[in-house]
Amino acid sequence: MNTSELKSQLEAEISRTKKIIGEYKEMSQPISPDDAIGRLSRMDAINNKGVMEAALRQAENKLSALQSVISRIDSPGFGLCVSCNQPIPIGRILIRPESQRCVNCAR
Repeated sequence: MNTSELKSQLEAEISRTKKIIGEYKEMSQPISPDDAIGRLSRMDAINNKGVMEAALRQAENKLSALQSVISRIDSPGFGLCVSCNQPIPIGRILIRPESQRCVNCAR
């Protein structure tokens, strides 16, 4: 895979991640105390808000890592394992952009 194809895949993943972040932000909005939803429903909503906030932080971290990968894509040695110097699969770079080792060396 050449650099331009990798950039386009990374940019697509960045776009998807930004969309997910927007959805998580919308779902983690506070519930107004004026809304009549009942005590148990309110407790459930508070719990769901905590889960959404955790997912939001994780998505924001992924976005930051993907943007870091894009900024390093033209550097020498990008996409090569720092341990064995073999190419890191593109799937691993997209899923775990912070990875600097191939699957075998990461064990």
